[in-house]
Amino acid sequence: MSTQPTSSAGTGEQGTELGQGGAEVRDQVAAEDRAGYVASQPDPPETASSIDAEFLSGRRFPYQEDIALVEDVDLLAATPGADINWLEDIALLQEDGQPAVFDRYSNAFIKIYFPIPEGREDEFARKVLIKHLQSGDSYGIRLKERHTKFAQPELGSWVEGSPTVGTDWTPPVLEGWEPPAH
Repeated sequence: MSTQPTSSAGTGEQGTELGQGGAEVRDQVAAEDRAGYVASQPDPPETASSIDAEFLSGRRFPYQEDIALVEDVDLLAATPGADINWLEDIALLQEDGQPAVFDRYSNAFIKIYFPIPEGREDEFARKVLIKHLQSGDSYGIRLKERHTKFAQPELGSWVEGSPTVGTDWTPPVLEGWEPPAH
């Protein structure tokens, strides 16, 4: 293919020959650029750099916005086997400039929208997390029924009488796939 123009159609940016339709498209794009067409197009959709509980569930939870809904959470009573060590690792963090606590079961942040009393930041982060886990709103907990490979309480050991899941797990099967012969 020649890299020099051989017709009135012209060449593209790489110097390759363009057919009549290619030259028309090139000319239209150039005209639109000159007219500010590209600048008037909407910005591309915003992309998420992190995932939070609201994104996974498609909504906010009332205890994210109302301190009164978490004030009475008894952290010691909610701690499995009175082993407060795991809960001591939970701290108030920031996500997208908003106070938040990390839910390791769904690998997502739970943003907190109410004012947190000074000096009690970690306490309220823990209370929001426990409320989230006890309510079953954690996306990771919602996946347990289908994906848990061994028997365990659905809502974890922090909810007494929680139903057991994982007693009848079977591996998923990809239709039409067979394991390789060894």
